[in-house]
Amino acid sequence: MSNYEEGSMEEMMAALEGGLKRINAGDVVKGTVISASNDSVFVNIGYMADGVISREELSYDEVVNPKDVVKPGDEIYVYILQVNDGEGNVALSKIKAEEHKVWDEFEESINEGKTLEVKVNEVVKGGVTANVKGVRAFIPASQLSSKYVEDLKSFVGKNLVVKVIELDKDKKKVILSRKEVEKAEAEVKKGEVWASLKKGERRTGTVTRLAKFGAFVDLGGIDGLIHNQDLSWKRILDPAEVVSVGDKVEVYVIDFDKEKGRISLGLKEVSENPWNSAGAKFKVNDIVQGTVVRLTDFGAFVEVAEGIEGLVHASQISEERVSKPSSVLNVGDKVKVKVLEIDTKNQKMSLSIKEAKNTEEREEIKDFLGDKSEGLTLGDLLKDKFKDFKFEE
Repeated sequence: MSNYEEGSMEEMMAALEGGLKRINAGDVVKGTVISASNDSVFVNIGYMADGVISREELSYDEVVNPKDVVKPGDEIYVYILQVNDGEGNVALSKIKAEEHKVWDEFEESINEGKTLEVKVNEVVKGGVTANVKGVRAFIPASQLSSKYVEDLKSFVGKNLVVKVIELDKDKKKVILSRKEVEKAEAEVKKGEVWASLKKGERRTGTVTRLAKFGAFVDLGGIDGLIHNQDLSWKRILDPAEVVSVGDKVEVYVIDFDKEKGRISLGLKEVSENPWNSAGAKFKVNDIVQGTVVRLTDFGAFVEVAEGIEGLVHASQISEERVSKPSSVLNVGDKVKVKVLEIDTKNQKMSLSIKEAKNTEEREEIKDFLGDKSEGLTLGDLLKDKFKDFKFEE
């Protein structure tokens, strides 16, 4: 062999060796899948020999078919078990590579807030466990959800997106939380709702809670309040008269204040406002029957039709002076009232029990006297009616 040939061969071998990786057992390297059979996977790791992953070192699922896990061209991380498996190949493990790298993922999760997807394996004392790429992690019952968890077993087999909230690599301790992820998701939803809110718009929500003063409705992460007066056009004392917890309702946005975290909602339809037709139903001087629905120091509110109330001022309750309306009237009393004024624009009506009574008495006397009553006052009518009446001495 000539010196020229010798030099060329040495240069070729040096170039070949220089382009190959130096590997050792325990290293984690990236490789490219060459092929997959029913029992194993061949991987190019940039070494003079290809790497082989047995089915046992490919997945925790012992019956999985390697062809279902990887395909030619996939780039994967592998752990080097042996540089020479006895057959000239490098023995590799995908499982151990994942176990090695998963601690980096745990670190990123706890430091940067990144999430992981895990599958719950079993229920243990105080919570559940999940196998995260070979590492046993614990999820306390209090961290499974932002809502109360009644049955831990219902989570077994479920995939959950979680965050790492406690980590100790030396002790192999990993504690996860689904609750923290849900809280973050809720904050995102709240932001979206606040950004999209508009006064007067229609929204669909779910009734979450009832209070004496109204009903709370979830609009998608934020609760709005429907006050009793905005639940119905008729007067209600309890929101349960109109809605129940869990009801899906269509509401409109009356007003909102992001800084105070308040949203005012309405359930009653503006188009169904009974005052829209009040002018056609009632005229000044009409006498109608109503129900006392509220008493105040200055008078009584009487409902003359569903959703339409008028005020009987204390001076219009009786011919006699009434200092306290509750002394002569009770909520629920049926009374006849005369319409004195109607203001449909401002939804106000002035009524009189006294005038209704006087008008009815006039009509009765007119019926009794016939044509003689024409042009006479109530005093004249009474005087004429009782002119023949004599008191016994």
